[in-house]
Amino acid sequence: MQSPDTVAEDQIEKPQGDRSQHASPYPIGDRVMFSIYALGLAVSISVWFIAVRAPLWLDETGSFWVIKKGLSQITHRLILSFPAYFYILWFSTKILGSSEIALRVPSILAMLGAVYLLYLAAREFFERDIAIIAAIIFCLHPIVVFAAIDVRPYAFAVLATNAAILILLRLRSSSSNWLAALFGLTAAWIVWFHYLFGAILPALVLCFFVVKAGDRKTLWRQFSIALIAFALALLPVIPELLNMFRNSKTHVFELIPNLVDLVGTLAPGWLLLIFAMTALVAAARTRSDQQVHLQGWHILVCVSLALIPILILYGMSVGTSIHCFVARHRLVAIPGISLCWALALSPFRSRALRLLFCVAFVAATAYQYYSSPSSGQHGYTWKYALEYAEKNASSDGAPVLICSDLPESDYAPMPLDSVKDSSFLAPLSYYRLSVPVVSLPRALNGEAMRVGSQFLQDAAQRHERFLALAFERSYKTLDWLAQNAATTHSVRKLGVFDGVEVLEFVPRTQANASR
Repeated sequence: MQSPDTVAEDQIEKPQGDRSQHASPYPIGDRVMFSIYALGLAVSISVWFIAVRAPLWLDETGSFWVIKKGLSQITHRLILSFPAYFYILWFSTKILGSSEIALRVPSILAMLGAVYLLYLAAREFFERDIAIIAAIIFCLHPIVVFAAIDVRPYAFAVLATNAAILILLRLRSSSSNWLAALFGLTAAWIVWFHYLFGAILPALVLCFFVVKAGDRKTLWRQFSIALIAFALALLPVIPELLNMFRNSKTHVFELIPNLVDLVGTLAPGWLLLIFAMTALVAAARTRSDQQVHLQGWHILVCVSLALIPILILYGMSVGTSIHCFVARHRLVAIPGISLCWALALSPFRSRALRLLFCVAFVAATAYQYYSSPSSGQHGYTWKYALEYAEKNASSDGAPVLICSDLPESDYAPMPLDSVKDSSFLAPLSYYRLSVPVVSLPRALNGEAMRVGSQFLQDAAQRHERFLALAFERSYKTLDWLAQNAATTHSVRKLGVFDGVEVLEFVPRTQANASR
């Protein structure tokens, strides 16, 4: 659906004469304006790359662990089965290698595709400049910035989400059975990339009936075709979906969310403040800027895509033991949130005012990212602690006790063989240790005490020096080890590396001799 401004631009005649073949169909003012928008979009995307060289964080090493043993082992090594992404990641490593940057390339490309599809979807509602602003708001959202370089399925899940939204909007003016089937397939692909992105499905169903309300003749036929395509495509992942819900408590790793998290997702950073300032400028103009040309279905679709998925995640996290309101899970609602902000801007008919909003938002947000020391980090990493442990322990082969930081480790016995290839210690698949390793659960539970007590007894009999590593949530285990080893070992903190604490346990006979 083209806006009146777009139609007018398309009807501009090229100037006649010798230079008519080279003249632009757009006035110079428009060319300058859209050049600024293009620059703003480029700056917005550049923010993604601030942390592209950062070491892999815990979940990213988990992704590498899944593909490490090759194509044939991917299915057997999936912890939560998001199968589509890991085959893409494996294939990418065969072309680009497995460096930190190379592992992030697939997500970057997927997020770039998601930006383009969101722009096309916004063009179904808005003028070109508003559609670009929607894409820029999407690019600069903190959750998108994180997911764009994350070695996880999130960028691909939002790519499938934006594809489904675009196809849904194109169905408004199409009676094609093939397009309806493609809509059902893309909706299923969302779940193939991440189960919790299924929170968008009720919104897609509601929006389907909204956009097809004026075409009752084809509504039910296309809906039936889309539903059949969706059901067939979803069949292979239904067993894993059921298994996830049966074992939901083993995946809990977040606290119950609060309203601050919800509001921060809907209006991140500078967005609300700069929008309010723009609205004040519009209100102060001598002529009214509030010539609203919004249709009811526009509002209903945008609001549904934004609020339904995020409220489902919020409600599940508050009302059940499945605390899934993690920032990266909220990515499912960011396309709809971006469209809502574009919707709020569209009544401002002044193109200069829209441009001013965009420039101010990009400048303030980009400056915040580029000036923040934490922007170069991408989640906490075990790299530095493991490198230090390797350097410290390799000289005498001292074993290393490591507390897993995966919540699933609290509900399973610790592996005795192939510890370094255990999913519980996924960082060791990428940042390796040459010395013996013993794994402990995340929590100080019965399994941690059993394994720890046996290890301490053996170390005391052998008069053996060893190291112990744990992230913040497992500090209690380090304290327990220090207390129970106090009679046989002298304990010293060697350092804290990105939240991972490293303790050294030296037999008291050696400690006394060194004095």
